[in-house]
Amino acid sequence: MTAVSAVPRFVVMTTEHPAQRVEVTFVGAPPARQIERASGVSRVEATGPTVRCLVTGSFQPFLEALRGYEVLTLQSAPAAPPAQVEGELR
Repeated sequence: MTAVSAVPRFVVMTTEHPAQRVEVTFVGAPPARQIERASGVSRVEATGPTVRCLVTGSFQPFLEALRGYEVLTLQSAPAAPPAQVEGELR
């Protein structure tokens, strides 16, 4: 019988940040253009006082786009992989 030596296994960890579906409702008109320009933000849809978008990576640029605007609600949930998100935000 031969001895089997333990071979170390390496786990590859990706630095890819998952996208988050975000919905935020404002008092009054939302800063949609500022949100669209924020780094990591895509698929911005504004309907009345509500904005829906995808945020990938850090939320900081997105939050900075909200500065000075009164937020009533903010919800965030993991988004489906990009192929599943195609054409759908809800």
